[in-house]
Parts: sequence; structure tokens; C-alpha cells
Amino acid sequence: MDKSSTQEKSSPIVVGLDIGTTKICAIVGRRSKNGKIEVLGIGKAESAGVTRGVVSNIDKTVQGITQAVDIAGAQSNVEIRVVNVGIAGQHIKSLQHRGLITRKDIQSEISRKDIDKLIEDMYNLVMPPGEEIIHVLPQEFTVDSEPGIKDPIGMAGVRLEANFHIISGQVTAIKNIVKCVNKAGLESSELILEPLASSESVLSDEEKEAGVVLVDIGGGTTDVAIFHEGIIRHTAVIPFGGNSVTEDIREGCSVMRNIAEQLKLRFGSALAEENKENEIVCVPGLRGREPKEISVKNLAFVIQARMEEIVEHVYYEIKSSGYEKKLIAGIVITGGGAQLKHLAQLVEYVTGLDCRVGFPNEHLAKNDVLPKNVYEELQSPTFATGIGLLIKGIQKMEYSDYAAIPEDVKAVKEKYTEVKKGLFSKLVPTVIKFLQDDNIKDEDYLKR
Repeated sequence: MDKSSTQEKSSPIVVGLDIGTTKICAIVGRRSKNGKIEVLGIGKAESAGVTRGVVSNIDKTVQGITQAVDIAGAQSNVEIRVVNVGIAGQHIKSLQHRGLITRKDIQSEISRKDIDKLIEDMYNLVMPPGEEIIHVLPQEFTVDSEPGIKDPIGMAGVRLEANFHIISGQVTAIKNIVKCVNKAGLESSELILEPLASSESVLSDEEKEAGVVLVDIGGGTTDVAIFHEGIIRHTAVIPFGGNSVTEDIREGCSVMRNIAEQLKLRFGSALAEENKENEIVCVPGLRGREPKEISVKNLAFVIQARMEEIVEHVYYEIKSSGYEKKLIAGIVITGGGAQLKHLAQLVEYVTGLDCRVGFPNEHLAKNDVLPKNVYEELQSPTFATGIGLLIKGIQKMEYSDYAAIPEDVKAVKEKYTEVKKGLFSKLVPTVIKFLQDDNIKDEDYLKR
């Protein structure tokens, strides 16, 4: 088996589908040899059927998904059938819960199966009518009254308990997303909360350990996720985003919506004081009318008022989470709205916490497949969620592949790895040949 086919087998091709309020984005990729993400193709389409993160028009959304997936499929030369879909919207809720199991087999170690059983039990929680559990995220474990354990696998114990962060959403909103994906001729492998996906692409493990707030400012919603000691502690979705700013400019400056969007992107600033009094922008008037002059400083006042409101909402979520004093890494802003000038300074001014803009480029492998301009565009905060969905999908595939291997075969393979590293590797050519031969199944080896 050549190297390329081995690489292909070890790193499956995965698709992330970000159904946003302003754009629908499909990203095709896999894990490269050095562990980074290699993007093979990307497709974008306008999102006309989504309002504030929730599907409001099935046909328009299906049209956008089909268009984005076709472009990404053609660019990557991959037939796309299964996608990892992002979910957001004001209907998203989170709660804390505690679960426990009593293990019957005292002699054996706590395994991945025990943790999976504990997580599955959480999915059976009785939720309010019309709500459904999307994610069950384990926090700290307790083994036989010994609290604060992050990874109990391999420990001995009878009573296994855990605190869980449970994320739920409206059944109808979830079904509508799945329906759109299915109508586009695709299958959804997993629904992933968008701030969780974004956190994978823009936050480092050190930041999650130190305590950090991820603020993903999209078109229709602003998603918040708070991490501390490497564990997600709080999630929230605020029903305002970049589109709210555009609407304010449209009304405040009395211009058309497309002009308001261009003003925001080209001349927008989140701090009015950073702009000079005499800077004027001239926008063309409607048919036969005089051009309109708009002060850049007045434009900034309009934007600042809305951005302050969004940041105040974020600060309220930080305070209500109880982690305000434990966020050493401060705030990381990402998403399309994070590209607004002087926004990081405004966030620091309102919250008193350090702030930086999160770019997904540190997870991307150098790419010769994509055109240079497309690869550079991928490194923008706009694609943080799409790349995060891709990373989450790859992690799930890798975990599923490992979980599918029987425990006794894992032990044999782990033993082989140890032997291979030692001086006695020459004495076990038969074992080495077997483990390098992909045609021999694990169960065949166990029969020997």
C-alpha cells in the first residue's frame, strides 16, 4: 500500500456546512500529515432563507446549500454526500446536570464505554415540551467520591459520576435544518453548536485552560462560549449581529440597504472618537437625485451604539456565568463582525477584559490545491465556524474509527508500538508485518 493511500485511509475527507444568516459556506478538507487541516475545496452562496440563525424559508435555504456544496465539490473533486452542520439561533439553551452510574465489574478499569454510557443516559433527560438535546459535554468526573478528575479512563472505581453541560434547542428549528440538508440531497452526520465549532478553530488549549470567552459575531446572531480549565462552562446566543448594524445605518443615514452594508465594511468603526470630524463619504443618490454626503464620524456613532449593546449583552452573560474573575485569557472575538475597525478596543473598554481577534489560520496547513486568493480569504474570521465544523467532523471520524476497534486488539497494537520503539524490533518481524498489512482484519488476528 503506497503512502498516499495510507494517508487517505488515516485521514478521512470531511465536509463542514455553515448555514449562516448572511452566507452558506461548505468547506471540504482532511487532516494533513503534520496534523493540521488541509482544505481541498470551499463553496459560498448567499443565504436568503435564514433569519437570526434560524431557517425561515426552506426552498431558498436548500437552493443556497446546493449551490455552496456544488462549488465546493467541483473545486475539491469530491462527491459530497455527508456534511457536519452548524446550528445557532436564539432558541439555543444550556443547563448543568449531574449523572452517575454504578459499575458492576469492580476488577476492570474504567473504560471509554463507561463514559459513553454515562453520556447516553444524559440524552434520556426529560426536556420541556418542544426541546431536544443537541450536545452533552462532560465536565469534571468523580470516581468513588474523589472529585475533580478530568479523565477517569484507566482508573479503578465502582461509582462514576460527572457534571455535564447540556445544550438543547427547539425541535422545530433542528428539524428544519435537517430537512433543508436532506432536500439538498445530503445527509447530516452531526449537528454542532456553532460557538463550539468556532472555538475549535480560533482558541488554543492554553487559552481554554486559562479561562477565555469566545464571541462569534455573525450576521444574525452573536454566539458566546466560556471556557475555564479546558472545559466549556457556559454558552449563550444573543439575537443581534452584523445585520442589526447594517439596519441601523440604513435608518440612521437614510440610505439603501446595500449602500449601508458597503459603508459598514469600508468606512465603519466601532469607536466614533477614532474618526476625524472632517471625513465625509459621498454616496450616489437614487435615480436623478443629488449624491448624499455622510460624515464618517456620524456613521461611527450609529455603529458604536449597536456594538455597545451587543458587547453589554456579552458582558451580562460573562457575569451571569460566575467566571468573570477567572478569565485570564480575556475575550476572543471572531466571525464576520469581528473585522469591524476598533472593535477590540470597544470590547476592552466596556468589559475591562483583554481582547483579540481570532483567526482560524493557525489550524490550516499550507495549501497548493486552492488558488492563493481563496486560501488567503480562508484565514479570515468569517470562516472560523466553517473551519471549526470541519475540525469537529474530523475529530468525530477519528474517534469513531478508534472506538470501533475491540479493546483486546487495541492492547495488542499498543504493545506492538512499544516493541517497535525498543531494541527488539528485529525479533518480531511477523507481528510487524501483520500490523502493517491493512488487508488482515483485527478479528482474524485474534483467531490465530
